[in-house]
Amino acid sequence: MDDLSGKVALVTGSSRGIGRAIALGMARAGADIVINYKARAAEARDTESEIAGLGRRVLAVQADVARAADVERLVDAVRTQLGPIDILVNNAGIARVQAIEETTERDWDELLAVNLKSCFLVTQAVLPGMRARRWGRILNLSSVAAHVGGVVGAHYAASKAGMLGLTHFYASRLAKEGITVNAISPALIETEMVTANVNATAERIPIGRFGAVEEVADAAVMLARNGYITGQTLHVNGGWYMT
Repeated sequence: MDDLSGKVALVTGSSRGIGRAIALGMARAGADIVINYKARAAEARDTESEIAGLGRRVLAVQADVARAADVERLVDAVRTQLGPIDILVNNAGIARVQAIEETTERDWDELLAVNLKSCFLVTQAVLPGMRARRWGRILNLSSVAAHVGGVVGAHYAASKAGMLGLTHFYASRLAKEGITVNAISPALIETEMVTANVNATAERIPIGRFGAVEEVADAAVMLARNGYITGQTLHVNGGWYMT
């Protein structure tokens, strides 16, 4: 298992929820952390302070990762202040609970941009450095919705399924360059996004409870440390979807 000490990890959408837990988990494993947020500056600062308290270097950068110009600015800031990015966690995402008949083209475009386009843009931006160093870890936060449809909407399920396609493509092309690419598919993790969804109930989960953000973070740290697992989807779902 690889040591993460001195590695720089960028976690998109990491001011709260699963992203925050992953950022903290990576920091505890020895990595220096880049917190990315779009609008929740106060929460980003709180996360930044907690990571600094662990003795790690940390940088919080506001950026809309669905916009190429913002992604370029984000990656440039990291290179300048912390160094090259070794670990990328594509976690930024939104969920909008909508029935089939309620989903508009605008809704579709927004969710695909935030959840899927951002994954492509940030991956493309960090890959040149990873390829030059012949080491990298890319983790894409998908969802059980990619496999069973889920309880949010068609746009959300499609965006999360698209992340699995990107995972397989990049993993197949980059394995010989020391770069692993994997996905994590959580289900009903106890976050603001889940607790606000009336369709999300623990009764759907065979284990009988919502998952904890730390349980997803543990999976992310394991994948970041492992150099032999690539092209895989790790299901953290309490048994909702079994393979």
